[in-house]
Amino acid sequence: MRIAFASKDNIHVNEHFGWCKEFYIYEIDKDSFSFIKSVDSSIEIDDEIDKLTYKIECIEDSDILYVQQIGPKASMMVKSAKVFPMQASKENEKIEDVLNKLIKMQENPPIWMRRLIVK
Repeated sequence: MRIAFASKDNIHVNEHFGWCKEFYIYEIDKDSFSFIKSVDSSIEIDDEIDKLTYKIECIEDSDILYVQQIGPKASMMVKSAKVFPMQASKENEKIEDVLNKLIKMQENPPIWMRRLIVK
């Protein structure tokens, strides 16, 4: 399961999806996680739909998008790209904490996560 984090520092979830300049991709494999890569998403695009399409292309090999904030239109577009969008539950939530929660969640996964695990 691959998770794209919208972050300014690769430590905290502290970036809005549409404004994110870099996504940090991690992979969960059973009971551990590893950093895969960072993806530059800093190209400035004025048209909203084109900008969102570009951001989605940056995370297209991910299963989950984890952000500080995401708008309703962007959320729908992300879901259409078969990526599950999630918003941070608090400000400056730590990426490591989120990854550990997702690992724990696999013990009794919600329906959306079951689909990812089967995939």
